[in-house]
Amino acid sequence: MAAPQETADETREAAVEAALRKLDLDAKARLLAGQDMWSLPALPEIGLKSLVMSDGPIGVRGVRWTADDPSIALPSPTALAATWDPELARRAGVLLAQEARRKGVHVLLAPTVNLHRSPLGGRHFEAYSEDPYLTGVIGTGYVQGVQAGGVGTTVKHFVANDAETDRLTVNNLISERALRELYLAPFEAIVENAHPWGIMTAYNSVNGTTMTEHRYLVNEILRDEWGFDGVNVSDWTAARSTVGAIEGGLDVAMPGPKTVYGEALAQAVRDGEVEEAKVDAAVRNVLRLAARVGILEGAEPAVTELPDTVDGEALAREIARRSFVLVRNERDALPLKPHGTVALIGAAARDARVLGGGSATVFPARIVSPLDGLTAALPDGSLSYAVGADPNTELAVADQGFELRAVCRAADGDVIGTGSAPNGLIQWMGTDLPDGVTHDRLHTVELTGTFTPRETGPHTFGIKGMGAFTLRIDGTTYYDDVQRPAEDEPFAAFFGAPVPRAQPELTAGEPVEVSLTHEVAVSEDHPMKVIGFTLAHQEPQRDPEELFAEAVAAARAADTAVVVVATTERVESEGFDRTDLTLPGRQDDLVRAVAAANPNTVVVVNSGSPVELPWRDQVAAVLLGWFPGQEGGAALADVLTGEHEPGGRLPTTWGSLADAPVTQVVPRDGELPYREGLFIGYSAWEKESRTPSYPFGHGLGYTDWTYESVEVKGTTVRVRLRNSGTRAGREVVQVYLAPAEAEAEAEAGAERPARRLAGFAAVEAPPGEVVEVTVELPRRAFEIWDEKTDEWSFVKGSYEIQVGRSISDRRLTATTNV
Repeated sequence: MAAPQETADETREAAVEAALRKLDLDAKARLLAGQDMWSLPALPEIGLKSLVMSDGPIGVRGVRWTADDPSIALPSPTALAATWDPELARRAGVLLAQEARRKGVHVLLAPTVNLHRSPLGGRHFEAYSEDPYLTGVIGTGYVQGVQAGGVGTTVKHFVANDAETDRLTVNNLISERALRELYLAPFEAIVENAHPWGIMTAYNSVNGTTMTEHRYLVNEILRDEWGFDGVNVSDWTAARSTVGAIEGGLDVAMPGPKTVYGEALAQAVRDGEVEEAKVDAAVRNVLRLAARVGILEGAEPAVTELPDTVDGEALAREIARRSFVLVRNERDALPLKPHGTVALIGAAARDARVLGGGSATVFPARIVSPLDGLTAALPDGSLSYAVGADPNTELAVADQGFELRAVCRAADGDVIGTGSAPNGLIQWMGTDLPDGVTHDRLHTVELTGTFTPRETGPHTFGIKGMGAFTLRIDGTTYYDDVQRPAEDEPFAAFFGAPVPRAQPELTAGEPVEVSLTHEVAVSEDHPMKVIGFTLAHQEPQRDPEELFAEAVAAARAADTAVVVVATTERVESEGFDRTDLTLPGRQDDLVRAVAAANPNTVVVVNSGSPVELPWRDQVAAVLLGWFPGQEGGAALADVLTGEHEPGGRLPTTWGSLADAPVTQVVPRDGELPYREGLFIGYSAWEKESRTPSYPFGHGLGYTDWTYESVEVKGTTVRVRLRNSGTRAGREVVQVYLAPAEAEAEAEAGAERPARRLAGFAAVEAPPGEVVEVTVELPRRAFEIWDEKTDEWSFVKGSYEIQVGRSISDRRLTATTNV
């Protein structure tokens, strides 16, 4: 007798086949092409509703790119990975499925499981880790959670989209072994353990073939070898060839309505260039996804009982505090002493940056800044604040003090529609336009309203976008011309820098009229109909020395100085890589000045990925806070006050750029060789005998742990440890596998890293309690990819099991022979 799940799957497959038989060639080809920016067409003749997709991975934006449609904003993926907690990742996924259903979204375009190959990767905040095993485990939990809520995922970007420079055209040259053991490994683990309903193929090429046409990686490995039965969707505009894409295993070309599929695919079949059976296979995958998410008539959804409702704000706060990594804590600077005074310093403490830039952007209904969080948590009169230094050396989206609306006009000047504009960003994609507005009638969009300054002085206004603009402030026209991109970048309107265009003198508290009018020019040839531009703003720039003096005085007068330093959207975002790892502006100088004034200085680092901390040995404590999501300030107060301990461990190595072993992200002649092979992240640091600032896996809590014993039987590792501190706490027990013959193998040309993460587990205990944890080592930890036989090879021999708190803090060892 078939198991209930098998019966449900068989019934669903039968419904898919029945629907497929009813479709003619044109309908099938149309179903494989986006009908607009975010959805596939409905086919009423088979009872199929339109399938809607939305960007993630920290929230669900929905089909509208606007703050008018708010979303829960969780901490960055690097933060989630820093929890080393797949169950917490699963709970995050459940929440996001809940958010997706609320917004009518069926498929979340997440998670990103590319690796931190180089610290210069501009989008690393959106990926999990430098380690493929940790990435796979966290990604598995995330996918399981989302799909448990009846919403599909698209694990991305398949494969090797590990940097942003020339990402549309770069050809990444990677050995088969590195592909298998590093870059494909997280995808393989997630396919095996979470069975994702979708995969997104990347823009880049791998070994000469663009990923949307890569028959070997998609058809032979992903589908045939791993058994993936979900939908393969292109990254947006990545599909370039009708025949190449369908032959290469691409199911859906996004966005629409102009893609390489649709009419072009139907014609290719009629011309004999494509077998209709290949179209049928792709349609079958799309219908299976539709059935799973419950939009195909006659097919029972994969999930019929939804999980309990999740409190999004509470979970965002929990993930944030569990992700904070305390990397230094001299003289027990943290937690803060009761009844002490605190000087909070830094522009990012007031205007928090909670997420990275680019397509991962969502718009939360509220943001709790560090200043908000500490003000609420500390006694009245115990907290002071000073700006100190502002990392935003460029203009940002007009927000604080602005009250705006969007007015749409036809060519004759008639108003054809209006829309709310919660800030200075206009980003309308496809048919996402105000009510009554259509692309064929729309001629201009005017962002208009008032701005009430909070400071007196010269305020800078600017424009991000391409085309004709008119900027008026307080009745004066400051710009009336055409703004052109500085470089040939199709996404410059989204990821480029704002251009300063006006600097009027304004008075604090006195409102002024503001207006930015854009003449719309949507290319009929471009596959995406997008209207995007930004009114940008920057407050008066005060004398840096004056700001420093205020910060130093505040620090000197307080028991503890807490300095919040941060990156900006021009440092970490989709669309470009970093050129260095330094903090923007004069933040390093600020930290040094404050530390000189108060030896009890705590620095909170607000960045999604590694930055250099040249002053780290001059301060009492360093807390890495990632991009902490909308509740970051409240979570920070929880941790600083000791209400909760910081729970994070580093998912990637932090060090200086000068010492980083892998730094090449810029292609030469269109190619980027991955010459480092298997050696990225901590493996590369160890191979080069270089010492990072803070190693992979590192993280302190508010208690101490004594590792007492380790017992190994085959591939089962049992560790006994004791909370030897004075507070309850959580410890992440990390197990590294070191082949005893690593040096001999290297000499024989079969080099392996000195050690790799093979497993981990977390324990919690009150003071004095002894706990035991069991870690099962997976078979893959003992395997390598044999390029001679094109298969996995189990390497027998002696291995040292190394147990500890980080890659460099290994407390116990044992030997196993397999």
